[in-house]
Amino acid sequence: MLCKVPFLKAFIRQYYFVENSFEFEGIRFPNRVGLAAGFDKNAAYLNELSALGFGFVEIGTVTPLEQAGNDKPRLFRLKKDGGIINRMGFNNDGVEAVVERLKKRPKGLIVGGNIGKNKNTPNEQAVNDYRICFEKMYAYVDYFVVNVSSPNTPGLRALQEKGPLTEILGTLVDLRNQFVKKDFASKPIFLKIAPDLTFTQLDDVIEIVKETGINGIVATNTTIERKQLQTAVEKLEKIGNGGYSGKALFTHATEVLNYIYQQTEGQLPLIGVGGIDSVSSATDKLKNGASLVQLYTGFIYEGPGLVKQISMAFKKIK
Repeated sequence: MLCKVPFLKAFIRQYYFVENSFEFEGIRFPNRVGLAAGFDKNAAYLNELSALGFGFVEIGTVTPLEQAGNDKPRLFRLKKDGGIINRMGFNNDGVEAVVERLKKRPKGLIVGGNIGKNKNTPNEQAVNDYRICFEKMYAYVDYFVVNVSSPNTPGLRALQEKGPLTEILGTLVDLRNQFVKKDFASKPIFLKIAPDLTFTQLDDVIEIVKETGINGIVATNTTIERKQLQTAVEKLEKIGNGGYSGKALFTHATEVLNYIYQQTEGQLPLIGVGGIDSVSSATDKLKNGASLVQLYTGFIYEGPGLVKQISMAFKKIK
């Protein structure tokens, strides 16, 4: 509401935004702190979010067709754990509506497109959903993230297996090459992975990323693990299924990040997300191999002041 008042958006941005230009995969990011996918699913708040200090915003997950998502209630706060459990189920307006909004995106804001498949699309045909979103959004986003790791669409995580994942990523790289031949810029492609993969599965993912030639990995999505939480078991059972994000995810998500960093000898571009709620936790992501970081739950609990604090701290890092 405040951003709709003349001149007030500029004042808000002046207060929260910290310039710290950073080159990553051919893109000049205004700073290294971004908003993770899932918050602005439909590219409806880019104007407002650009005023709150983020160097980039990842929209989505976007699917080819509009879908309502899972039944409500589907979002739960765990205040004891500084976390959230969600089972939204890729609720979004569909790629056509999102593209119309992207045509009016604010200047200077880097926007990533997180893409997925519709719930009713069989896994055998999933590659077509990713292809549709990729083609329709290519001219309107700065980079892509392939989401095969949400726990809230039945069967989606099976797409992280070697066969289907290779097909999806290979198809998108081929499409990118076709766009480049038509004089479009080459847009980076990242894969968002679950924190619940085994080291063997992570090794397979690394191999596929290298074979297909996508740019890097976003580590990590939400977790289905509950053992680390302080919230009473009875309450968790009442909430039911969903992906947990928040403070308790930090350690494991960062271990996954570091494992990939070590296994690739720091040669694979990484975006760190999961459990960032302070300057210290954000800085730890950089120490463990991330070049950029993304917030979601930390932003919910701490507000835009956290974005500013992290950006200021990153500015001191050479």
